[in-house]
Amino acid sequence: MNPIAMACLIIGLVGFFLVSARKRWVLLGVGDATYEDRTASLAERLRRVWTFALFQKKMRYYYWAGVAHQLIFVGFAVLLLRTLVLWGRGFSPSFNLFVLGPDGFMGLPLGELYAFAKDVFALGVLAGAGVFFYYRLIRPQHRMALGIEGLIILGIMSTMMLADIVYDASILVLNHRVAEVCAAGNDWCDSVRTLVAPLAPATEPLSYHAYPDLAGSAVAQLLAGAGTGFLVVLAHAGFWMHSSLVLIFLNLLPHSKHFHVITAIPNVFLSDLTAPGRLRPVAANTEALMGLVEQASEQEDMNSARIGYARIEHFTWKDVLDFYTCTECGRCSDNCPAFTTGKKLSPKQLTLDLRDHLYGREKEILDLPGPIEHWHAKGAANENESAKNEGAEDSAEKTSNAAKPASAKLAPKNLLPDLIDPDVIWACTTCRACEEQCPVMITYVDKIVQMRRHEVMIKGDAFPSELSKPFEGMEVNGNPWNLSRMDRANWAEGLEVPMASDKPTAEVLFWVGCAASYDDRAKNVARSTARLLKLAGVDFAILGQEETCTGDPARRAGNEYLFSMLAETNVETLNGYQKQGGVKQIITTCPHCFNTLLNEYPDFGGKYEVVHHTDYLLGLLAGQKLTPKRAVKARVTYHDSCYLGRYNEVYEQPREILRRIPGVELVEPETHHNKGLCCGAGGAQMWMEEQNKDRVNVKRTKQLLSVKPDVISSACPFCMTMLTDGLKSEEKEASVRQLDVVELLAESCLETSAVPLAAE
Repeated sequence: MNPIAMACLIIGLVGFFLVSARKRWVLLGVGDATYEDRTASLAERLRRVWTFALFQKKMRYYYWAGVAHQLIFVGFAVLLLRTLVLWGRGFSPSFNLFVLGPDGFMGLPLGELYAFAKDVFALGVLAGAGVFFYYRLIRPQHRMALGIEGLIILGIMSTMMLADIVYDASILVLNHRVAEVCAAGNDWCDSVRTLVAPLAPATEPLSYHAYPDLAGSAVAQLLAGAGTGFLVVLAHAGFWMHSSLVLIFLNLLPHSKHFHVITAIPNVFLSDLTAPGRLRPVAANTEALMGLVEQASEQEDMNSARIGYARIEHFTWKDVLDFYTCTECGRCSDNCPAFTTGKKLSPKQLTLDLRDHLYGREKEILDLPGPIEHWHAKGAANENESAKNEGAEDSAEKTSNAAKPASAKLAPKNLLPDLIDPDVIWACTTCRACEEQCPVMITYVDKIVQMRRHEVMIKGDAFPSELSKPFEGMEVNGNPWNLSRMDRANWAEGLEVPMASDKPTAEVLFWVGCAASYDDRAKNVARSTARLLKLAGVDFAILGQEETCTGDPARRAGNEYLFSMLAETNVETLNGYQKQGGVKQIITTCPHCFNTLLNEYPDFGGKYEVVHHTDYLLGLLAGQKLTPKRAVKARVTYHDSCYLGRYNEVYEQPREILRRIPGVELVEPETHHNKGLCCGAGGAQMWMEEQNKDRVNVKRTKQLLSVKPDVISSACPFCMTMLTDGLKSEEKEASVRQLDVVELLAESCLETSAVPLAAE
């Protein structure tokens, strides 16, 4: 071995890597401050690292690709010690990392154990690489980036493993020849002695043994007849190939999608710990938000204001870390309802476009005078003081205005429409399928909504025209259909449902929501819920005309100002009743209301115990306050609402209710639970036209019809509308009922018929 050559190899290639890594580190500083401390809750962050980064829980959502990736990941972790051993042998031929020698360590055969583990995992890496070669060359997975880069990386990985096995095999054979070669005065004697220095003297004939040299001894049998000179050359080739390829691979990382090898663990550790259903406020309150918008309007360049995202420097440094970490696996787009129905949105491509835009400005950014230091979270907000909203965007805006970082001198380049087609961000249903599938915890919905916010609040007219009427309706009458506020409680006629104004101390508030208040079909869900609550003797009331839209459609559409007004109005009403001793618990039939009340109103001073009606009714069943009596003989399939399931982990409660109804046969479609396809209504899509004829709700309806159900059940009024329309498009409304879970339960407990067919 050659110490000088090894030193040059390590110092030179590590040096090149550090130069590239520094560029990426500085580029990370283009992102603005985050809104909270990303190092708090250490135990939870470490748990996430274990679950998602090390154990790689999400990788097996695609089973064989997941297994292959885990084999490669663990294999490289185990082989890291081998790399250190080989580098050490470049300086001292007998080097065995002090504890892995043939004599063992403190009586433990650590060297033999590691040699066996190394061979096992080297074969595992080869097997994993084989799977990915298959997916790229024989059965291409179009969700992935299929360029030459992936094949080069797989080739490097495979060559490293094979080089290591060949090196082992060669020195095993030479170890059995060293005495013979040196006794004969062979010119290869010194080279052979150097190569076999790490091994114990051979005492038995060369043979295959599964332990400890599982792979090495097998290949040694193939090389047993080779000449000594050939074996020496082969051993050196294997040694230097492994030793150098790992460093070459390291240098490729900052310039390829495999940068995630370095950034994935930090990205998972620094991931958002707040509820998935919470979007961060732009300002502490409506007045402060209006002030920010007015300040922006007075600027010569309104797009420079960080109200939403309009430019690459508006993203946070954590967003930039997300860009670095994208593996280009395409799982996000493969599960995106917009992308799979031919819309312009591809979450993967959106991330890559933003990343490439950032990389394209690297020289411009690196040439800026002075350091970019503002990537640190300045005065990170304490989440326990979220009501003060110190971590909201107004705080970050004040910080950046107080001390403009170097990135503020960047030449302005707007993202929309110059880089991203506006149709991309307006196709999103905010279903979170992309985030659920991402194995490295990249977020997408928050970035898309931030870009929508800028389009709505700063540009003013850069949003789909169909949203104008819902915005007006929510502002004037408190509902997106702009129906009279006076009619909000008409659904309850004849049920003698108490009003909170008449019963302010009612412990349970039934938050009806806009759909169940105004939509003729959804009204039956509210009526069924109210009747079951009365049957169970629940002390509840409704707000009636005092209730107004929670603002979910406005917020997801980017109209943060309208959402803030609605939220403050509702919080004032709810807190007022709490002061009178009521509203100890809120139940709602709408997952969007559920999510907003539970996860987003705390930022506006409203902290409540919020329960979805399926969860609450299951509790009544468990407490025997409700008893299913009448058999509902039907084959039922259940559709998961995104805002109930992926956002808030309510999956089993609706299913358990269905299982408790006599006569119900519950069947699952191919995609269900966290893999279930969105109905297509979220993210304000309920009021927008789809970009093509391939509709999301129709695709989902076909999936549900594939199990030949008598009833398609749901637990969301938006889903009910979309699935009902889907049944009509498939001409199944006369044979398949579309019912909320509560309607089926009411049919059994009250022994009355729910809506018999979707058409009725």
